[in-house]
Amino acid sequence: MELGIGMFGDLAFDQTTGKYKDAGIKIREILEQVKLMDEVGIDVFAMGEHHRADYAVSSPEIVLAAAASITKNIKLASGVTVLSSSEPVKVYEDFATLDLISDGRAEIFVGRGSFIESFPLYGYSLNDYEELFDEKLELLLKINSKENVSWSGKLRAPMQNQTVYPRAKNNGKLPIWRAVGGTPQSVLSAAQLGMPLVVAIIGGMPIQFKNLIEFYKQEYLKSGHDEAEMQIAIHSHTFVSDDQNVVDGYFHNYKSQMDRIGASRGWSPYTKMQYEGGRNKEGALFIGNANEVADKINYMKEIFGITRFIGHMDVGDPANDVMMKSIELFGEKIAPQVR
Repeated sequence: MELGIGMFGDLAFDQTTGKYKDAGIKIREILEQVKLMDEVGIDVFAMGEHHRADYAVSSPEIVLAAAASITKNIKLASGVTVLSSSEPVKVYEDFATLDLISDGRAEIFVGRGSFIESFPLYGYSLNDYEELFDEKLELLLKINSKENVSWSGKLRAPMQNQTVYPRAKNNGKLPIWRAVGGTPQSVLSAAQLGMPLVVAIIGGMPIQFKNLIEFYKQEYLKSGHDEAEMQIAIHSHTFVSDDQNVVDGYFHNYKSQMDRIGASRGWSPYTKMQYEGGRNKEGALFIGNANEVADKINYMKEIFGITRFIGHMDVGDPANDVMMKSIELFGEKIAPQVR
């Protein structure tokens, strides 16, 4: 059972100045936090990709490369690479380079992403949303599996007996996970391809995802893949403090981010009742003291049989000292109870 921490690089909004927190300060805080993760024995760090004013990181691979130079053991993953609007050759090159810098610690989580800003930014049409992802995943997996690549599709120029350099450490192969939000077709594709699965569970009740994860297991085996190599992760909003006042206060960080995103999606304002409901044993928020969060992760192991849990820990941009304490508790108190 691996334990990881994920981040998007959320930037707090200052109502007084009308500006977001400085992205440079945030990125330097993230690097300080990843260094601590490594020191307290966290297995994985996953860095998200966004192209918006309220997030600091648009190039996870650059932040991960910086993290590689100040860490020794922690795996470094994108969380996620928005593959539909990325170039598969460049994705492989960047992460193979990261893999060499980190001595074999790079991973890629590929997904469609929950925001669409990157599509017009990079000149892609949302009309091709599904086909872009399917084509680019096919090409990325081919690049990852063999040195000389010949490939053709509809939305990208073909490749004819071309090789992508540098090659990653493990015979050129990087771990590539499929990140999904709950769409059965995405889960089926991951299972048929034999890809490790990351399920984002950020609302409702996790038990609602049980049938989906069982479907993945069934189709993975049905497609002839080795059960011993099956990997399943969940990625959920997480925050840890043994001080109840800090947990209660974190509601304001969480609400600010949920309301900011929700404003463009027609969501109702986030309430304290939702927060407390999400924090109970059946809810999707892993927010509380170390014992509460450890118990909940162990409950996820029990109902899903997961091999990895990733706590998404910077929603609403908590203060750096509060984040550092949350990471410390995650590594020193939660990890022993889960492992």
